[in-house]
Amino acid sequence: QVQLVESGGGLVQPGGSLRLSCTASGSISGDDSMGWYRQAPGKQREVVAYLTTSGYPNYASKVEGRFTISRDNAKNTLYLQMHSLKPEDTAVYYCNLASSVTLELYWGQGTQVTVSS
Repeated sequence: QVQLVESGGGLVQPGGSLRLSCTASGSISGDDSMGWYRQAPGKQREVVAYLTTSGYPNYASKVEGRFTISRDNAKNTLYLQMHSLKPEDTAVYYCNLASSVTLELYWGQGTQVTVSS
């Protein structure tokens, strides 16, 4: 019922920047909670940042001060602006949506971010 598609990943040098986008379609509501997670090879998926239903941003300590999460409700799009990227940021980044309409949890297909010189 909800589809999420991430984009914007790629190869970037340490210290560089990327902006990830997640476009949502289907039964979308502005009351949905949305966030970003990431998973490196051989490691568990971890939260990066998320927005509460009231729009309050929360960040993992590893990225706080470097990443910014935002949402454009009119475009049903979630963003993750990443600055000062480090090699340890290398992972597949996933968009997540907790639907207030279907009461289901949805994931995108992921977008690869590689930070390397």
